Amino acid sequence: MADELVAWRPEFPILENTVYLISHSLGAMPRRTRDSLLAYTDTWAARGIRAWEEGWWRMPITVGDLVGRIIGAGPGEVVMHQNVSICQSIIHSCFDWTAQRNKLVTESLNFPSNLYLFQGLQRLGARVVNIESEDGITAPLEKIIAAIDSETRLVSVSHVLFRSSALQDLKAITDRAHEVGACIMADIYQSAGTVPLNMRELGVDFATGGSVKWLCGGPGAGYLYVRRDLWPALEPRVTGWAAHKQPFAFDSSSMEYAEDALRFTTGTPNVPAMYAAKSGYEIIHEVGVEKIRAKSIRQTELLIALAEEAGFSIRCPRNPNDRGGTVTIDVPDGNAVTAELARREILVDYRPGAGIRIAPHFYSKDEELELVIREIGKIR
Repeated sequence: MADELVAWRPEFPILENTVYLISHSLGAMPRRTRDSLLAYTDTWAARGIRAWEEGWWRMPITVGDLVGRIIGAGPGEVVMHQNVSICQSIIHSCFDWTAQRNKLVTESLNFPSNLYLFQGLQRLGARVVNIESEDGITAPLEKIIAAIDSETRLVSVSHVLFRSSALQDLKAITDRAHEVGACIMADIYQSAGTVPLNMRELGVDFATGGSVKWLCGGPGAGYLYVRRDLWPALEPRVTGWAAHKQPFAFDSSSMEYAEDALRFTTGTPNVPAMYAAKSGYEIIHEVGVEKIRAKSIRQTELLIALAEEAGFSIRCPRNPNDRGGTVTIDVPDGNAVTAELARREILVDYRPGAGIRIAPHFYSKDEELELVIREIGKIR
């Protein structure tokens, strides 16, 4: 089958010698990222302190706009941070968890980093309702919906579950949250860049994710979306001088929050990570998430068929409309199998309670899917 997207393969150096099926964990580095990081060092070397006023200071917004184009956010509605934990903590700090409306609804298959934060909120008075999975693959939508009531302050769920790649009905959850006056935080880490998204159409209040995976932006560049009409009412306790209306006045007497999305920043921004991340965002936008999704569905369908033909157990949703970009297969000694695949320059990963996660991206070839399943069979 003709595949126009494989024309992008030369942009990613690691593909020359490696079967790279691990973009759900760390996307391949674009060739142009080296040039972007060189531009950072050249700017620092030549402009020194002047670089702040010549662009560095606004990078959390200007780079955030590159993410915004991918996730359907408006200009100035996304700010960059180091990681999702910081983004989540900023939003959590906007709420009074000792009030009667202090319930936080989430799912047990959420990413552990988020769950650790929710456990911490319990020490501040939050009542955390953690909806258990019945099959270890999906989170029961009807139970999530039923748990959201008039005492719910925040619903915090993953759009795509990291272990199984199960795709949740974010619109239904958002509608229910708003019906009872609650807010919703969507972790879109495992969907942004491989599943089409539009924050404004979904109506979510907050969304967060990072650049490590499908966005091919590398580590240290998380992002936070906050619905624009909520800005004036939110005053994070997790904050810093970059969030001040006049940060260079150095007025320590009181905190006056910036009127734009910088009010959701903290301290000095991670400039080199944002330079590194830009290339991935640009490429994903150039390729187009709709095209990426179409190829992802086709290749994950092929991967499931190959795995089933080989007799492997599938640990992800079968319906492509219920699945993100990863296929999880369960084989005995999956961790050891994954290590041996890496020795053979075939990169996938293993997660306890799930299995071997295999993730083709827009730059993957069908032959690589056939190869990974064949090699797993040989190793077994």
